[in-house]
Amino acid sequence: MEPNGVSVTSKGMDISRRPFVGSEAIAAGAVTPAVLKGPGYRSPFRGIAVAADVPDSFALRSEAAFLVVRGTGALAGYSAAEMLGADCAPASAPAEVVLPERQRRTRAGLIVHRDAVPEAEIVRDVPVRVRDRRGRWRPLPGRTVDTTSPVRTAFDLARREPRIEAVVALDALACHCRISPADVLALAERHPGVRGLSRLPGLVALADGRAESPMETRIRLALLDGGLPCTELQFPLGRYRLDLAYPAAMLAVEYDGEHHREPAQARYDLERQAHIARRGWTVLRPSAHEVLADPEAVADRVRHALASRRPGC
Repeated sequence: MEPNGVSVTSKGMDISRRPFVGSEAIAAGAVTPAVLKGPGYRSPFRGIAVAADVPDSFALRSEAAFLVVRGTGALAGYSAAEMLGADCAPASAPAEVVLPERQRRTRAGLIVHRDAVPEAEIVRDVPVRVRDRRGRWRPLPGRTVDTTSPVRTAFDLARREPRIEAVVALDALACHCRISPADVLALAERHPGVRGLSRLPGLVALADGRAESPMETRIRLALLDGGLPCTELQFPLGRYRLDLAYPAAMLAVEYDGEHHREPAQARYDLERQAHIARRGWTVLRPSAHEVLADPEAVADRVRHALASRRPGC
């Protein structure tokens, strides 16, 4: 045991950087009760602990939430999507789990859905994902969770979340989990009478699994809601692809996330932008603030650009 009362690998139990069940760690001799109550640990949910210096994240909260329901429930909603590789949760989203209807377990800060989810709609032993130093997701050896299946997760989020967030989730799960929006409607037929079914056909009709990020979906919806024609997604231009494109007008709309600020990515972006410009294309790059706060203005910018590029488009 280390001087601070912690043995990070006692009996194979690593509590150094991941959430753990406090009582299990104490029983395994990995930590003392006094240390667990001290400033070196925080508790995302009652009975669950994590080292205080581990940065908070939605993925971490979701992993911790699974420990609350392990053996009886599964991650659901945004937490399931996160672990399945579909990164679509709002930054402030609470972790979500599903429990059988007879279960009455609750925790502050945790959304608990009570539903009899069939075993066919559960995925067991999904690897926990963490971001590496380059911001890429990678599985964490030895850490797994149970989640609702990709189709069930899409079904739940689409019927529960507001319109834009629902389509963002459908797009993300279709893109990263290779499901079809039609699969969601097929699942709905097996669950007659559940809340939110009537809105599913309209939302599924808006979904497009070619969108590779939530912002691409939000921009696409902003343009559709602004009365603009449908864009081509992931349009090929030489060795590159354009997020959203109007080929006839040679106009593209793209969103650059935080990773575009990294030096290597910035160099790649400069080469890419030069290639696009040589082909005679114009690219509009709305900011996150514009897309989230004033989507109508984004649509207006694109409308004006279309008019100036190709009158009558």
